[in-house]
Parts: sequence; structure tokens; C-alpha cells
Amino acid sequence: MTLVPAAPVRVQICGPLVIEAGGDRLEGRLPGRQGRLAFTYLVTHRREVSRDELADALWPDGHASGIDAGLNPLLSKLRKALGSEAIEGRSTLRLNLPGAWVDMEAATEAVHRAESSVAQGDWVRAWGPSQVALFISEREVLVGEDAPWIDDLRRQLADIRLRALETYAAAELGVGGAELAGAVRAARQLIRLAPLRETGYCHLMDALAAQGNVAEALHVYSELCDILRDQLGLLPSPPARAVYERLLHVSG
Repeated sequence: MTLVPAAPVRVQICGPLVIEAGGDRLEGRLPGRQGRLAFTYLVTHRREVSRDELADALWPDGHASGIDAGLNPLLSKLRKALGSEAIEGRSTLRLNLPGAWVDMEAATEAVHRAESSVAQGDWVRAWGPSQVALFISEREVLVGEDAPWIDDLRRQLADIRLRALETYAAAELGVGGAELAGAVRAARQLIRLAPLRETGYCHLMDALAAQGNVAEALHVYSELCDILRDQLGLLPSPPARAVYERLLHVSG
């Protein structure tokens, strides 16, 4: 089995690399570490990639003894493992995966859908895609590897994770009832991962207040004030102050 267009293809790059085509697993056929890196680079850059660009991604320290010496045998082995039509081009290269499901692309699309649903106040519809984005983005990518393009992937995943936590907390808060505990957990995790991101504090204040813990919610605002003052010399933004003032009114 190869990555032919007729075969349904699923690719997981977050966590252990998985390539599944027509029910068969193909990642074990890749030519070692460089094969895994080359495939991951091509699948995350779904466009035409020059040979120089791919070589720089695989050998950022310049250890390859010439592009052709390192790249030609690698591409030949990749085509053998994945199918002759899987990698198109010679001077420029493109991974041919029509209709493939790629986990990082799925996470990006899911968090967009979750944010759109939150903006519309459709909490139930936001819940599922926020969970999908969160599940994928919590996994590490290319563990043990280090290169500028890998750092970019990790930053993209970290951003998706934060946005997924925001939408998940908002959805749980919007549904209310027994789901408030989930909103509290998500908001606390968001604060831990991004202590200067005010949305986590706002969601946590609202969730705690909805649980009847208004005093604790007001204390969260105090913590936000402290960290912004100590690290940035700033006051909370108008949205955060609005939550605080609303809670003051409730407590009064």
C-alpha cells in the first residue's frame, strides 16, 4: 500500500508519527530519522518546496555534503516507501496527499470552528471542536528534535492549545450547571500556561462566581492585578475590569 489518491490517508504528526493509508501503517517504511523529518516538513508545508529549502530544514547546521549527495538518495527512499507519485517535482517538491486528514490541520480547523461558535453564543456546538483541538495540541511534536521550523510548529501548537482552552472554558461556562467545574479547570490551566493572558482570569472569575464562590473570584482579579503590575507595570484591560466590577456589584 502507498499514498495513492484512492486510499484514505491519515497523518498524525503530534505525538508519535503515524501514516495510515487504506488501513495500512506506512511510517515504519520511512528511511530513518531524516525520512521522518523530511516527511513531516513536507506535510506541514503543503506547497511547493525548493530543494534548497528542504535541505536547509534537514541539515540546518550545514553537515550535508552537498544537497544532491544528501537529498537525492533520501527522496528516492521516500518515494519507494510512500509511492512514486507521493512526492511530485524535481527542482521543487510537493507532497501529494489529496483529501488527507492531517492532525495539525484538523486542530487548526477545529479551533476556528470553536471560536466561531463561541462568538455566536452556541456553547454546545463549540464544545466538540474545542475538545478536538485541545486533544491534538496537547501532544508534543518531534520530541528530541531541534530546528527553527520545528520551533515554529511547536509555537503554532501552543497557540492552538491556548485558544482551545479559551473556547472550552467559554463553552463549559455557557452550558453551566455541572459543566462549571470543567470551566474552572480549563481556566486554571490557561492561567498556568499563559499567566499574562487575561482571558483565563476572566473565565475563572465568571466560573467561580457561577459556582457561588464570588470572594474567590474577586481574589483571582487581585492576583491578575499583581502579576500585571509586577511584570509589566500595567493595569488589567477594560474587559477584565468589567468582570470585576460586575462581581463587585453581585457581592454588594
